[in-house]
Amino acid sequence: MIKKMGTVGGLLLGLLSIFGAFFSEGGSFKALFLPPALLIVFGGTFSATIIGVGFDSFRNVFSLIKLAYFPKEYDERKLIDAFVYLSTKARKEGILQVERDLYRLDYVFPKKLMRYVLEGTDPESLRSLAELEMKSLQERHFSNINIFTKMGGYAPTMGIIGTVMGLIMTLANAGSNPDLLIHSIATAFIATLWGIFSANIFWLPIADRLKKCHSEEKNMMETSLEAVLTLQGGEIPSIVKARLQSMLPQKDQLEVIAI
Repeated sequence: MIKKMGTVGGLLLGLLSIFGAFFSEGGSFKALFLPPALLIVFGGTFSATIIGVGFDSFRNVFSLIKLAYFPKEYDERKLIDAFVYLSTKARKEGILQVERDLYRLDYVFPKKLMRYVLEGTDPESLRSLAELEMKSLQERHFSNINIFTKMGGYAPTMGIIGTVMGLIMTLANAGSNPDLLIHSIATAFIATLWGIFSANIFWLPIADRLKKCHSEEKNMMETSLEAVLTLQGGEIPSIVKARLQSMLPQKDQLEVIAI
């Protein structure tokens, strides 16, 4: 929950800092939210992305945004404790007796691996299946991340296009009133502001956040694979626990030792 609030808090801080500075310098709501500028920047960015990745990929954008700001969290300590419990039970009663306790594993991937073990899959085939799934997962995730990386590149360019169009129209309709000309030029640059703003506050941070989500899920899967292989090999629970804890970040390992 803290991670989710931190992500949303970062977005709110960015909005407050940039728009707060704009309004404190005398900017107006009407000058900032100009429909033509917004249409060029966001419409142009979306259209370029659809051309690049296809509509089938683009239509997942909004669900991916939700995932970036409200990601699924993986509790690796709880996962390790669950595997240590299963290891203890398997040691006492046999590997087949752990099936009724698979509910202790909160995630689909480790449950799937454990079912492979209970069905008699050998360790080499199990590792091959797990690594194939992890590779497919990485390809899907990086394909999604690439969408937002592209949008982060397109948006500033669309902002420049909007500014150039605004300047062309301003100069073409320039009259004898220099104040009106200056006001129109300032308005034209709003498109550039939105292009750079959307790229660096929306699209690129979302891509980075999705990379973080991928890394956390990948760590969960690697920990699960190591746990299942260790459990399948008949290692004693203390060895299972030590091997899995060694895969945690150094800070978390120190906290476990302190506890």
